[in-house]
Amino acid sequence: MQLWVETLLVLTESALSLRTMINQTQVTEFILQGFSEHPEYHIFLFCCFLSLYSVAVTGNVLIIMAISFNPGLHTPMYFFLFNLATMDIICTSSVMPKALEGLMVEKSSISFRGCMAQLYFLTWSASSELLLLTVMAYDRYAAICHPLHYSTMMSKAFCSVLAAGVWVICAFNSSIHTGLMVQLNFCGPNVITHFFCEIPPLLRLSCSSTYVNSVMTTLADAFYGILNFLMTIVSYGFIISSILKMRTSEGKQKAFSTCSSHLIVVCMYYTAVFYAYISPVSSYSAEKSKVAGVLYTMASPTLNPLIYTLRNKEVKAALRKLVPFFKN
Repeated sequence: MQLWVETLLVLTESALSLRTMINQTQVTEFILQGFSEHPEYHIFLFCCFLSLYSVAVTGNVLIIMAISFNPGLHTPMYFFLFNLATMDIICTSSVMPKALEGLMVEKSSISFRGCMAQLYFLTWSASSELLLLTVMAYDRYAAICHPLHYSTMMSKAFCSVLAAGVWVICAFNSSIHTGLMVQLNFCGPNVITHFFCEIPPLLRLSCSSTYVNSVMTTLADAFYGILNFLMTIVSYGFIISSILKMRTSEGKQKAFSTCSSHLIVVCMYYTAVFYAYISPVSSYSAEKSKVAGVLYTMASPTLNPLIYTLRNKEVKAALRKLVPFFKN
């Protein structure tokens, strides 16, 4: 009798193991929860998100065109702004089409490969933006604190190396995170508590060890969030010190106006990052993450062109040559 019981237990364990393996191979798509808990706001959110997406893409494309076709804007500051606008388009375009679809259908699904592709491009663009904001802070530091050596410090070759370094480093970082995510097993449930694929909610769905993923995420948070933020703060510490030492109020105002737009963008972007992501994966909050996701995938790409345009006479002058609307 005992032999039969032991045999039955072995067969049961084998069946459960086989079932687990089958379930792991069956998870080929994820369900994006999005804003399904608030169906009464779907139409309102759809209109808002579509408007933000349209303004973001249009505004950043205009910035790119204005800088490309105006030789007067071929300077380091506008070269980095060109890269920032490109990153904004990639960031918002990797998320918004699927988010808009999710607001119009009852159940929004995304394939495993589609989820990994979205994760890659979102991580690439978002981390690139954080790193580029630090580079742009250094550019403003060189312009204000070392004006006589600015052309030497920020040569065309050096600026190209900095920009290429940002794209390559962040592409490598995104490849690591996406590659580690692909190696995980997902055996259900498959509902992502977000309106796009990102690392924390995906790790919570995995049925295999996520230790390495969590360590790499923490290291990335420390580098992109904390270290870059500190370097930006240091740059602006020197900038403010130099501005205060200027004798004329006109000189102070002119110096501050050259970095005020960047400072506003930095504050806005890091507010969203610190609000939701500079925390352990175990303390992940879906609601906070959704709010932060709206801020840096929709609000930030939409406001960046407006901030740089409304506060910059050179950009507005270049846009007047492209779009008749700006002549009014």
